[in-house]
Parts: sequence; structure tokens; C-alpha cells
Amino acid sequence: MAAQLPKKMKALRYEKPEDWSIVEVPLPTLRAGDVLIKVKACGVCGTDLHIHEGEFIAKFPLIPGHETIGEVVAMADDVKGFKIGDRVAADNSELCGHCFYCRRGDELLCENFSAHGVLNLDGGFAEYCSYTQGRLFKINNLSDVDATLIEPASCAMHGLEKIAPKAGSHALLIGAGPTGLMMAQFLKLSGVSQLTIAAPEGTKMELAKSLDAADFYVPLSRKDATPQWEQIKKDNPYGFDIVVEASGSSKVLEDAINYVRRGGKLVCYGVYPSAARVSWPPSKIFGDEITIIGSFSETYMFPATVDYLDSGKVKTKGIVNKVFKLEQWGEALESIRNKSAIKACIVFD
Repeated sequence: MAAQLPKKMKALRYEKPEDWSIVEVPLPTLRAGDVLIKVKACGVCGTDLHIHEGEFIAKFPLIPGHETIGEVVAMADDVKGFKIGDRVAADNSELCGHCFYCRRGDELLCENFSAHGVLNLDGGFAEYCSYTQGRLFKINNLSDVDATLIEPASCAMHGLEKIAPKAGSHALLIGAGPTGLMMAQFLKLSGVSQLTIAAPEGTKMELAKSLDAADFYVPLSRKDATPQWEQIKKDNPYGFDIVVEASGSSKVLEDAINYVRRGGKLVCYGVYPSAARVSWPPSKIFGDEITIIGSFSETYMFPATVDYLDSGKVKTKGIVNKVFKLEQWGEALESIRNKSAIKACIVFD
């Protein structure tokens, strides 16, 4: 059950960190339950830069790309619920279902965790990619480019589930990158009555305001942000019930604990270098009963996330501000490195 398909496809492949090329490879082979999609767009994020630099859990050789949007063009005989031409967003993870953690219902911690474009499975920086049917979700209204935000937004939704905000909570979000902006909007929809975003002055903060992502905005000076941090403490003498560190700076994370209200939660949400370390006084964590939360990736968050984004309840306009062709991969990567991209994506049409 398939459209007329080519035998080979163009793809970005890494042989090892920093060693990439555009190659021609065979189309993916379909397993039972698999759906083949023609990739329309695939998001580029900080994780891809970490993979490029060898600073993530990726295994090589690898076709990266883990934020994939496409159109169904073929499927295995046993696939149900899809038809040729369906527009879909792909959840990149595949879980074994039988390891110690999967048996406990903690599938995100799966010992055999695989992820398209990251670990053991090729991803969406290719003209075609195959996914098991249970990891594909139909979309209707979002453009292909904006739909690349569904995967990072799902990670934010997972973080929200772990935070479990109480009604009336006050929250501080540090950083205004794509997943931070998604997290901000989810927090506002889920019990947080007062949300402050603190992030470096400039494009991302202006975008946060245009999305109505928070109640208060604190643009941090890129030269010396000390006055702004002091003002935050002055304006919030009891601190915040929830502090989400979404910038990926271990130095900022280390200081963030000083803004957590007694009984509050500190969320490690950024992607930090593996060598990064923080130092916190255990007596403060103990005496103030601070909960420290880690939030990594997601499982089973796509249905809710698609509902929020495809319906427009969570705004996406302007977040993806750089679009590239596959042959421009070097430029796409550089836009992430030099932060000229709020969010970038590769498009195929």
C-alpha cells in the first residue's frame, strides 16, 4: 500500500562527531507496524548541536533529526488508522517494554531507550523516515514549519507533568528559548497565577512578549545582569513556588536555588554539558524543603501537545525564525551555535 517511491533518498549522515556529509542512501525498510513518511520539515535544536559536538547520548553513524513532520506515503500491511496523504508529527522515541524500568511503568527511563535521530534509529534529516504507527500523530492546522515545535513542546508538557503546579503558584522561568516559551505557556494554562520570565535582552524576550507568554518580563543585561537579579529578589521577597532553569547554564542553575520559595521546586530543564557541576548547600535543601526536579524528553505527551498547538491555545508564531535546506546544514548548525536562530528547521519542499 504505497505511492510510487524512489529507491534511494538524500540524507544528512554523521560518521562520528563533527564528521557529516550529504549522502544518498536506500529508503528505510519497513518493519511490521511501520509507517513511511515523506519528510516535509524537521526541527534543528540545541540537542543537534550537542550531538554534532559528541556531547550527547548519540551513537554513530547516524542520520540525525528528532523533530520530524511529514506525509504518509507507505505503510506495513498491519497498520491501522492511517491513510496515504495524512499529515503527521513523529514522536521520536521507541521503548522496549520489558526492561526493569518499563515493567515499573517508568518507560522514559527505559534501559534500551532508542530515539530516531539520536540513539540507534535514523531520524528526519532525510527525505524519508519510518516510524512505528504508535508514535505518529495526525495534525490539521499547523504549518509544517510550526509543527516542528510539537516534539519540544511535548518535552515541556512532560516537565509540566513532573512539576504539577498547585493553583495560585508563582513561577520564575529562566531562559526564553523554544521549549522555555512552550513551558511558559503551559504553566500559565495549568495553575500558575503569576509567571515571570527572566532572559537575556533582545529578540527572544521580544518574542516572549508577542506570545503573551508571561505576566512579567525581566530582560537581563548581557554585560552584567546583577541589578536585574537584585530587582527580582526585591519584587519577590518570598521567592517563587517554581523556578525553571531553561537556559542550560550551570552557573545560572547553581544560583537559581536562591530564588526558590521555602517548600518550592527547582527544575533542571536546560541541556547541560556532561562535565558541568553545581554546588548547593544541603542544609538549604533540607531546611527549606526544596524539591529538585530533573526533566528529560517525554513519553505519551504528544496527544495533549498536539491538542494545545494544533488548536492555537498555545501560540507558535515567530518561534521558528530560520529555515534551511538540507544542503545548508552547516549554516543551520551555525545559527544554533551563534544564537541567531530562536528555532531553526530543515525543509524539503
